[in-house]
Amino acid sequence: MLIKKSQESRAKSQESRVKIQNLFFVLCFLFLQFSANAQCAMCRAALAGEGNVAKAQAVNNGIVYLMVIPYLLVAGVFYAVYKMNKNKKQG
Repeated sequence: MLIKKSQESRAKSQESRVKIQNLFFVLCFLFLQFSANAQCAMCRAALAGEGNVAKAQAVNNGIVYLMVIPYLLVAGVFYAVYKMNKNKKQG
């Protein structure tokens, strides 16, 4: 009886640690943002110079925007698979 309670309390503490770690991981990715400056060689050559600062920033923003869309689509597919597996286990 005492061993069973000890195992249950150990399992609960481990679950709470995992939840805290997951929360920390998510918060780090939400609040830590890094600047992404990416240009292909052709874009860099076309926008080289000091007078094209606004145009270069717009190109960088467009590249980042185009990069985000595929990641969101993949995340949506993984979420759908996760929900299907979760529903299958419950049913």
